[in-house]
Amino acid sequence: MKKIYYLKTCSTCIRIIKSLELPKDVSFQDIKTEEITVKQIEALQKLAGSYEALFSKRAKLYKEMGLKDQNLTEKDYKHYILEHYTFLSRPVIVYNDTIFIGNSAKTVEAAKQFIHE
Repeated sequence: MKKIYYLKTCSTCIRIIKSLELPKDVSFQDIKTEEITVKQIEALQKLAGSYEALFSKRAKLYKEMGLKDQNLTEKDYKHYILEHYTFLSRPVIVYNDTIFIGNSAKTVEAAKQFIHE
């Protein structure tokens, strides 16, 4: 599978996608207009190793809801990601059963290297 979960309104996601120079067979899912499904998040968790790895602790709601002061479980991380798209760290790039999560320069560079091997 070659798929990118992103926000169409996020300039960082768009910049990263453009920089990857992707082949035409990659599909895209704007998680704001097409919500992530239970099946999709479970598949991503298998690749990532945990729901926490997929969870964005930078989301405004994370602080607003007081989640940073709680001890969240894997079940909690899954619940919040499914409840609101902002909790998914973006972009999530799945390329041939390899996953790249987030927008750090290191992650983006690793994705570029992998895609163009």
